[in-house]
Amino acid sequence: MGVDLRMNLSLFLTIYISSIVFLFVFHLIFLGLWYLGLVARVAGKRPEISTILQNCAVISIACCVFYSHCGNRAILRERPFERKHSGWFSFWKEDRNTWLAKFLRMSELKDQVCSSWFAPVGSASDYPLLSKWVIYGELACNGSCAESSDEISPIYSLWATFIGLYIANYVVERSTGWALTHPLSVEEYEKLKKKQLKPGFLDMVPWYSGTSADLFKTVFDLLVSVTVFLGRFDMRMMQAAMSPVQDRARQGDLLYDHFCDKDEFWFDFMADTGDGGNSSYSVARLLAQPFIRLKSADSVRSLPRGDLLLIGGDLAYPNPSAFTYEKRFFRPFEYALQPPPCYKDEHIALKKPESLAGVPDLKHYDGPQCFVIPGNHDWFDGLHTYLRYICHKGWLGGWLMPQQRSYFALQLPKRWWIFGLDLALHGDIDVYQFKFFSELVKDKVEENDSVIIMTHEPNWILDWYWNESSGKNIWHLVRDHLRGRCKLRIAGDLHHYMRHSFVPSEKPVYVQHLLVNGCGGAFLHPTHVFSNFNKFHGTCYEMKAAYPSYEDSSRIALGNILKFRKKNWQFDFIGGIIYFVLAFSMFPQCHLKHILHEDTFCGHVRSFFGTVWDAFLYLLGQSYVSLMGALVLVIIAVSFVPTKLSRKRRVTIGLVHVSAHLSAALILMLLLELGVEMCIRHKLLATSGYHTLYEWYRQVESEHFPDPTGLRARLEQWTFGLYPACIKYLMSAFDIPEVMAVTRSNICKKGMESLSRGGAAIYYASIFLYFWVFSTPVVSLVFGSYLYICINWLHIHFDEAFSSLRIANYKSFTRFHINHDGDLEVYTLAVDKVPKEWKLDPKWDAELKQPQQMSHRRKYPSKWRATVAHQDPLATVRIADQFVIRHGQKINSSSQLLNK
Repeated sequence: MGVDLRMNLSLFLTIYISSIVFLFVFHLIFLGLWYLGLVARVAGKRPEISTILQNCAVISIACCVFYSHCGNRAILRERPFERKHSGWFSFWKEDRNTWLAKFLRMSELKDQVCSSWFAPVGSASDYPLLSKWVIYGELACNGSCAESSDEISPIYSLWATFIGLYIANYVVERSTGWALTHPLSVEEYEKLKKKQLKPGFLDMVPWYSGTSADLFKTVFDLLVSVTVFLGRFDMRMMQAAMSPVQDRARQGDLLYDHFCDKDEFWFDFMADTGDGGNSSYSVARLLAQPFIRLKSADSVRSLPRGDLLLIGGDLAYPNPSAFTYEKRFFRPFEYALQPPPCYKDEHIALKKPESLAGVPDLKHYDGPQCFVIPGNHDWFDGLHTYLRYICHKGWLGGWLMPQQRSYFALQLPKRWWIFGLDLALHGDIDVYQFKFFSELVKDKVEENDSVIIMTHEPNWILDWYWNESSGKNIWHLVRDHLRGRCKLRIAGDLHHYMRHSFVPSEKPVYVQHLLVNGCGGAFLHPTHVFSNFNKFHGTCYEMKAAYPSYEDSSRIALGNILKFRKKNWQFDFIGGIIYFVLAFSMFPQCHLKHILHEDTFCGHVRSFFGTVWDAFLYLLGQSYVSLMGALVLVIIAVSFVPTKLSRKRRVTIGLVHVSAHLSAALILMLLLELGVEMCIRHKLLATSGYHTLYEWYRQVESEHFPDPTGLRARLEQWTFGLYPACIKYLMSAFDIPEVMAVTRSNICKKGMESLSRGGAAIYYASIFLYFWVFSTPVVSLVFGSYLYICINWLHIHFDEAFSSLRIANYKSFTRFHINHDGDLEVYTLAVDKVPKEWKLDPKWDAELKQPQQMSHRRKYPSKWRATVAHQDPLATVRIADQFVIRHGQKINSSSQLLNK
């Protein structure tokens, strides 16, 4: 027979529809028996519709493959004895030399396999009750055949066998229940299942998905937050109003001093977690380890786990919700360091810190603690989810969370302080925060103390990039109240690591070091875009470290051209629709003969692009749908360009961007029309009507699938014509090229007015399916190239160009150490490549667990490790940056500054 695409498609659709109808009837009967109590209770579980459809597809494909190689031939057998002994073993009884000869003659071997191994089950006379309900095989014999075929079709035999196996398996499984399908006990099965489970981490957020409900909710929440709450309602004011104490510098819910008596102190900082599970867990696994051992050329350095974990906001992407907080934020940390046995997910901490068995207060608690400030993504719902999961929950995995407000102050050993500020969506602290911290500085912070200010946004570098000025209240606090005591500012928001240190000069220095580390789990941001930053409020700074490096960052941006579609395949949904709208009014192109009649290649190209230009002029002068689509796209493209550029440059970039897309859409339109025109000219399409495939199949079916009992006619009569009509129109739906070509020919001959609304809808739907397939790779290539040019040449779209790549690698956090001398040692630990596959850590599983043991006392606290040992974060972690801040170190003009 060979592989005939039309025959296989027609046969597939026929068998597929028949199988679906048959199995649905079977399931209805089976559910009825269950309702009457004739089968086991477990049978009441409804089958998955997708399972039925998948099984029907497999059965249909198997029958089509068999028909392609063996056909529907029925072999006449005169003697029952021969039938009895023919089959599986007769083929092997032949002489070995004959076997080898037939193996070399593949045609004969195939005939032997089809006739012996896959022979029909018998003749219809062997099953008189079923003789009117079967399909017969096509007669195949040597010479003349005196009688008609009485053999059952091998296609029907194969189909009936598969259907019977499905029904038998379904009945046995649903009737016997758990005992047969799960031979182990329930307890043993759950234990085995637990060991075989994977962590089930969520993938990186698809920011360019055209089908993600989360992203649409994020846009909606952002619009509500900006238009309704911003400047009208601030949750920080509500927090301040709920506190009855007037002297806020002594409030226990804002100031925490239980660390200050320690001789030395380790603490960690991370930000922007809660994106991909693999990246977030990689960082959380490192944070949870009792020690991180770093090997250098001649030594091994051990860094103990921090007693304090600071998280700089943006806890879950793309929006704050119960799902994203639990799955993207809490789950990785709970796997890295399990919460205590008394912890319950639904528990609300009304009074914090929660009481700990045998521990009178926070000073005597030796486990790690966590303090968190909100980021801009946490504010998208007005801080509702943050307050529920941070301020009213007691634990983040094995880290205790004593905090009760969205901002706080921590007094650390050796006269070090941490101010955790909440910037909301304003990029600045509110009046109540300013009052609290200014009074705290006045009452408790001494002149030789050192302060670390933690915010979510690094306004020093973002203000430089956007040519703006934000954080005026913060700067007022730093300049006029701290007056040089702010040794370090740390922030996240930008998903990379960069450190800038001051350049000594005669001018007063209010902040010595500026550190950005947003590599806690979110997608990577570039560093080379910010390479020219060197000044903040009159003080000069120089870049000391960047991770990834400028060269690596620029190289990574190339992925927008090569990998945009692979990383953002959901973008096809929107991109294909946009291109179709741009080309909608140009279908069909009826006058293309001048392109095909050119004698030279240059002539073809000249005529082709001349026609593209004519289509563009038609779009501007006569089209409605495509022109409106192009105008809307121009508005969106101009608005998409960052506002840091002038209006003239924004319009220019937007127009160039839209011109590239419009040109690509028109070229693809003309290529599709040329393809259809050539098929029509060579009589490959538009040779018959709309139902060419169905009519052809009915002719082949009557020739190769005999029906002496009239089974098809009875099915048509009993289904009131629905069965053949369903197959007919389904085949028409799959015969899109013919429908498209026939309709196009009618339009070119009689005009668009000759089509009804339904006919026009069918035509444009068929055009859309092919045009969408052709256009999606191109729209991704054009848009990815636009992002690459903008990020590497114009240094704009740093967020859009790297969120598209969804890079989980290049993760880091910063570990601080206040030593005996009061100096602050800073280590930034990085993991270049994040594992994608995890398995249960055998050391964690084998470690003896006490009933009430806290997880931070375990030697192996993390549940999962990388499947490949040398890819585990514990094996690949390295120091990306290291420096020391001297306690009480005087800088230029500092004496004058402190005496102001």
